[in-house]
Amino acid sequence: MSTDQAAKRPPLMSLDEALAFLLSHAQAIAETELIPTGLADGRSLAEDLVSELQVPPQDNSSMDGYALRVEDVLAAGTRLLVTQRIPAGQHGQALKPGEAARIFTGAPVPDGANAVVMQEDTQTLTSGVSDPRQSQNGVPAEIILNIVPRLGQWIRRSGEDVTLGAVVLSSGTKLDPAALGLAASIGVANVRVMRKPKVALFSTGDELVMPGDVAPADMRPGAIYNSNRFFLRALLVRAGCEVTDLGIVPDQLDKTLQVLRDAAAGHDLILTSGGVSVGEEDHVKPAVEKLGSLNLWQISMKPGKPFAFGAVNISDAASGRAAYFMGLPGNPVSSFVTFQLLVRPFLMALQGVQVTHTEPYTLQAHFDFPKPDKRREFLRVKRNRSGGLDLFPNQSSGVLTSVVWGDGVVDNPSSHAIQCGDWVRFYPFSDWLQ
Repeated sequence: MSTDQAAKRPPLMSLDEALAFLLSHAQAIAETELIPTGLADGRSLAEDLVSELQVPPQDNSSMDGYALRVEDVLAAGTRLLVTQRIPAGQHGQALKPGEAARIFTGAPVPDGANAVVMQEDTQTLTSGVSDPRQSQNGVPAEIILNIVPRLGQWIRRSGEDVTLGAVVLSSGTKLDPAALGLAASIGVANVRVMRKPKVALFSTGDELVMPGDVAPADMRPGAIYNSNRFFLRALLVRAGCEVTDLGIVPDQLDKTLQVLRDAAAGHDLILTSGGVSVGEEDHVKPAVEKLGSLNLWQISMKPGKPFAFGAVNISDAASGRAAYFMGLPGNPVSSFVTFQLLVRPFLMALQGVQVTHTEPYTLQAHFDFPKPDKRREFLRVKRNRSGGLDLFPNQSSGVLTSVVWGDGVVDNPSSHAIQCGDWVRFYPFSDWLQ
């Protein structure tokens, strides 16, 4: 490359700049659907959930024991008359002075009671009467208190979890099992969620073959198995998308144009890996430009760097607007990392989820990395039994083994050497794969 050509090359874009640009162009999907709460795990909530009741609805016991009035127990050894039995789901009568109620976990505390004593802190007088733990309602007995109770002990107050009128889950919340339980606790049987993003996925390259189509021993020279197709589809599903796998597109301009037209007509996003460059056999770039618009970026990150973002303008796209287009690098590790750092946040934004910056863990490097790149690097590492991080020996962007072996990446600034014992920024894959 001549000096003039090098001077005209645009500077590398930072990863943060690229992400900010993508998020500024992501329009949340407008369509919603009402689905059963129990089927909404992983979906994005489309409206606030407001509680129409208190949770718990009444003061209730958090222990099996006895409900009583603390003013009746001034010293250990006090005797109280047990006048009723209150299981969960029933409401007892108001306590009178000197009375206690046998009560079970979750049962409403009767009027007049202001504490619960665990059954382990009592003794039962059974002389002449039945043990109240075995008795039916209305069978009296006495208990001896071995402690002096505190006001309010072992009582769960009405509304201590959720108050009437409170927004328990906000629009845009990514629903998880705990959120589903919370929705159910306020009586919500169905939730309104954002429609899943519809994503068309395809790969380009005549060198690609599918596992099962050709046996390893019969692979022609230069051919490789299409691994990107498998992990990208799985990542899209985990990101809450409805995926259409369009397979491998031949390196032909007319075929590429037709696939893009078909994909845009029914999808919100078209995602490809490989084929977005200026080579004579790379037809994605001219095809997208013919049907819409395309930005080609060189991002200052490793693995990664090449990335494409644009739109394919088809009037009957699923979103009612042009379908977004994203082109990932062809090398598998580059494609995997770029998806997590750029595509996944974009998909969250399409689902109305507020994208927040995840703080890394600070862990100690148990390796040397003396020759850093000028780009920001994401090094595949694994936590060891000493609480530090080990480095996979081969950090090539084509070595997918490094992702399987590792359990996260070190986010290493540009030109930053690492010595064993240094503290580094660690992102676990588990955060990316939720």
